[in-house]
Amino acid sequence: MTQYFDPYNADRPLMLKCSCGKDHTVAEHQQEMSAEGATAELKRRSLSSEFEAYSNAFIEATLVKALFPQDAVRRRFLRAVGKGTAMAAIGSVLPMASLQAMAQDKNVLEKTKLKIGFIPITCATPLIMAHPLGFYSKQGLDVAVTKTAGWALIRDKMINKEYDATHFLSPMPLAISMGLGSNPTPMNVATIQNVNGQAITLALKHKNNRDPKNWKGFKFAVPFEYSMHNFLLRYYLAEAGINPDTDVQIRVVSPAEMVANLKAGNLDGFLGPDPFNQRAVYEEAGFIHMLTKDLWNGHPCCAFGTSTEFIQKNPNTFAALYRAVLTAAAMARQPGNRELIAKVIAPAQYLNQPEAVLTQVLTGKFADGLGKIQNVPDRADFDPIPWQSMAVWMLTQMQRWGYVKGEVNYKQIAEKVFLLTDAKKRMKELDQKVPEGAYPKFKIMGKEFDADKAAAYAKSFAISKAA
Repeated sequence: MTQYFDPYNADRPLMLKCSCGKDHTVAEHQQEMSAEGATAELKRRSLSSEFEAYSNAFIEATLVKALFPQDAVRRRFLRAVGKGTAMAAIGSVLPMASLQAMAQDKNVLEKTKLKIGFIPITCATPLIMAHPLGFYSKQGLDVAVTKTAGWALIRDKMINKEYDATHFLSPMPLAISMGLGSNPTPMNVATIQNVNGQAITLALKHKNNRDPKNWKGFKFAVPFEYSMHNFLLRYYLAEAGINPDTDVQIRVVSPAEMVANLKAGNLDGFLGPDPFNQRAVYEEAGFIHMLTKDLWNGHPCCAFGTSTEFIQKNPNTFAALYRAVLTAAAMARQPGNRELIAKVIAPAQYLNQPEAVLTQVLTGKFADGLGKIQNVPDRADFDPIPWQSMAVWMLTQMQRWGYVKGEVNYKQIAEKVFLLTDAKKRMKELDQKVPEGAYPKFKIMGKEFDADKAAAYAKSFAISKAA
């Protein structure tokens, strides 16, 4: 037997397939073997007492940080009530209480067989890697992670209850909940899947045309209207004096088709998710003009979410899902795991991408298509906190570009859709001083965004579609 075929094996038909019997190339076989080895190593790391302690601390810190985005407020609160009282108050709510109770085998899962959708992009890394690493099964869940063709299909399958939970573009649950582009169906963001992880990629012919002021007439692609990609591209163009509705064309293109369209000359560029920015460089079809982290460092990209109905009917199952995905995020945040993770998610059933492309994205050491090797460790990161001020910013941009008409109750919508915890309510019941939080300020292209001044912010732009 060779690594190519097995002509002398009486127990296997000679179908000129790989020697393992599967219908794939030797390169695909080697990639699968590489993925299996990486999965085994990450599983070994995940079972260590060191990682278990880190993961549990990460999950708890994530929830506490969600309550106290301003660290000074957290410290004042702890000094006022004491560590024990604070832990009791915070630990009494979902999802933390359910997570802790589950660890003690007290809560029965309402539903164990689940179907979760994902789009094959690196943003979905925690949701995807939780499957081969056994993080779902460890929580008692039998999860099928299902590759899906496009965002509209993700939306429809969630509305029709074909999926129990899904990989979302972070603005999508807001749009679906508000009935933008679909029937209104209450959705929730449980965690942000990743931050940063996007870029503006241009065709090679534009290497000497880097000033966006000169881009009138360009044809751009984004993956979906209700996406950070669309909102960030529009913001960037408008800051350069380009009206995204009249001076350029912005069309919706599936991420998997962006590079081919760039190569064929159908696009001048795209603001897309990774790994397709890096894939454009790999295919010598384009170059990375700018990482979106340079527009807004720490901006949300994709999210993990489900319907409000699912959470209400299956609180323990939701808590189990929450813990599995956050455990994966904890592992993905550690730089030392990134190269192995690239191997795990590269095969056909997940991202179906060259391992070299994914490694460049996840490690942040990458060729930019302009002849340079860049080193940006936080090119993609996995900070899971769904800050409600992020949701408010998205709503201001929906309003700015005419997706939402009239006045918007920003915070009311943000708090319904972007879940932090019920801790504030529980603290009031316990006569605790309720901490401030949930609305940290951000800087987008050097300008501060304050959710408390959202209405004025939405009306402040020189280029806008809003009346």
